[in-house]
Amino acid sequence: MEVKIGNFFDSVGSFFSGGDQIPWCDRDVIAGCEREVAEADGVSQERMNESIMRLSWALVHSRRPEDVQRGVAMLEASLAATNSPLQNREKLYLLAVGYYRSGDYSRSRQLVERSLEVAPDWRQGLRLKKVVEDRIARDGVIGIGIAATAVLILGGIAAAIARKK
Repeated sequence: MEVKIGNFFDSVGSFFSGGDQIPWCDRDVIAGCEREVAEADGVSQERMNESIMRLSWALVHSRRPEDVQRGVAMLEASLAATNSPLQNREKLYLLAVGYYRSGDYSRSRQLVERSLEVAPDWRQGLRLKKVVEDRIARDGVIGIGIAATAVLILGGIAAAIARKK
C-alpha cells in the first residue's frame, strides 16, 4: 500500500514538475565539443561531421536557450546534406529534442515521428515521442484548469457586483 501511495505522489510530482527524463548537458561538455570541432577542422570530413554531431547533441541538450537554438540551426543546416537514413534519423531526433527544449512541442512531435519513419521500433525515439505527447496533454490540462479558474473568478465577481446592485 505504501508503495502505491509513493508511486502516486511521484507521478503527481512529475506531472507538475515537468520531469521529462531527457538528459541535460553542462557548459563544460559543450566547450569540449567546440574544441573537438576546431581540432577536427582540416583533418577529415568524416571526423568533422562526427564532431559536429556531438556538438549538436550537446547544444540541444543544454539548459541555455541560446545553445539550444544554435544546435537547432546547425542541425537544420546540415539536414539537407544527409545521405544516410541512420544519420537522418539521428538529426531528426536531435531536432525534435531541440524543439522540445524550446517549447515548440507540436514541431517536436512532427520531427520525432519523421525519425520513427526510418526506424519505427527505435526505443529512444519512442520514448521522446511519449515525453512530447505527455507534455502536450499536461499543458492542455493545465490550460483547461486555468481557463476554468478564470471563469469561476469572473463569475464570482459578477455575482458580487449583482448582489451590490
